[in-house]
Amino acid sequence: MARHMLERHRTGRVGWLRAAVLGADDGILSTASLILGVAAAHGGRGAVLIAGVAGLVAGAMSMAAGEYVSVQSQADTEQADLALERVELAKDDKAEHRELAAIYVGRGLAPALAKQVADQLMAHDALGAHARDELGISETLKARPLQAALASAASFSIGAAMPLLVCAIAPQAVLPVLVAATSFIFLAILGALAAQAGGASVLKGAIRVMFWGALAMAVTSGVGALFGTIV
Repeated sequence: MARHMLERHRTGRVGWLRAAVLGADDGILSTASLILGVAAAHGGRGAVLIAGVAGLVAGAMSMAAGEYVSVQSQADTEQADLALERVELAKDDKAEHRELAAIYVGRGLAPALAKQVADQLMAHDALGAHARDELGISETLKARPLQAALASAASFSIGAAMPLLVCAIAPQAVLPVLVAATSFIFLAILGALAAQAGGASVLKGAIRVMFWGALAMAVTSGVGALFGTIV
């Protein structure tokens, strides 16, 4: 007896993976940059830690709010499109059959077969068929605002805790160097893991995150050193 296994594709991870990677990357990068900027401005360990903790809390809340508002806007648009499709199905069912069949013809089916497929799918779930094939809305890729918000806030906090922990235990004399070096390593690991989870090149993922992370930390340190001299 043949065994059928359900294939698992990476597109199902898109929603939470994007939010989690973005949150962790921002957490490491923004907190490390903030610590380096304050340290470069000759701030003491206490001032640096306070700035880092404040950055963690503010960043996590900001990420959660931003992700929720953004993804909720997408969800609202999806619901509005579905509501419009319901009205169109109720008003002119035959025209919606023809529209769906035309979509399948455009994808390569013969007109007779396309009509048969459209008829069967609409008999089973008319709105679902149009949502999927006309609007591009599916269960796998639909907007999930709360999930995105929680994933972003949690991953940002975890990412931000890494440079903060290094800051708390590192000797004052080498604090900037250790924070920058360990954050650079954390970013490389994050980039590699994200690329692996998404099925992309691990090396390219790590290099991409490392490049932008190094640039951000260098610019922030430079600004902190400049203002620390002026002020």
